[in-house]
Amino acid sequence: MSRRLVHVGSAVVDYVYAIDALPAAGTEKTATSYARVAGGGFNMMVAASRTGMKVVFGGQLGTGPDGDFLRAAFAAEGIETLTPPSPIMDSGNCVAMISGDAERTFVSWPGAESRLTPDMMKPVQVMARDWVFTSGYTLSYPGSRDVLADWIETLPADIPFVFDPTPVIADIPRRILDRVLARTTWLSCNTNEAAEIAGAGDAQAVAIRLLAEHCPRAEGVVIRAGAHGCLVRMADGGTRTVPGFEVEAVDTNGAGDTHIGAFVSGLSRGLSPCDAARYANAAAALSVTRHGGSSAPIDTEIQEFLSQHGEATTVHGRKEATAT
Repeated sequence: MSRRLVHVGSAVVDYVYAIDALPAAGTEKTATSYARVAGGGFNMMVAASRTGMKVVFGGQLGTGPDGDFLRAAFAAEGIETLTPPSPIMDSGNCVAMISGDAERTFVSWPGAESRLTPDMMKPVQVMARDWVFTSGYTLSYPGSRDVLADWIETLPADIPFVFDPTPVIADIPRRILDRVLARTTWLSCNTNEAAEIAGAGDAQAVAIRLLAEHCPRAEGVVIRAGAHGCLVRMADGGTRTVPGFEVEAVDTNGAGDTHIGAFVSGLSRGLSPCDAARYANAAAALSVTRHGGSSAPIDTEIQEFLSQHGEATTVHGRKEATAT
């Protein structure tokens, strides 16, 4: 049976504009399309939920139109919110500009997700077999970072904790980052974020330093490299480069979130870390062929995609498609 994912990160509303190219300073562009969608941590939660995990949200949503929009999106995906709405402010939002080469640029405004108190976290109770996840966004906000770091440090030792530092890693004070990394079971980050933590170098060397010097309790680290796939380094010394899949990308927004959600879901079902990474690579590849940040595929779509590239493996007594 799949385990529960307790997400204690943040969710925001994305205002997404498709443009041919970013405007030069002082100029204006007309978007070819516009959408208002749930974003931030919502994308990771959707990926985990659509691939079989029960997902609950332990962060903060606001009171106002954006908070209402997010609650409706959570309900549509079957994601339960554990905490009451903030009585003082609305949820935050993010302007996402998707250019013709499928790259994205963001401008964000923090809201209720940037404020936490110990009382706000009291309803978030973990249970046996839970997995817990947070991202760097909540740890970057001055009004939430200390409370969340304190809460993470109180997690029972047998609860796996997954951390994604995100592109805002430079905004996380090192004292906070070090505390969270010290409790991390699985670290998933891109190449730039990995270098921000452990210094420059090839992916394998950086992964070795991440485990040896920064994540003493981790079972492993995943360093994502976009379309090239990812590198998995285990604490026991095993390293595997897991190649990505060649697809025609139309929107890379949310691809990293999809990868992490699918990876955790795969691990929770008993996939090996390398097979879970392959599964996550397939999920991310499918997601970038679709518009929208929460474009994660469902499990059967990933299995069909993988069946075209690999062979079956047994997970808890049943066959699942993966690759050698």
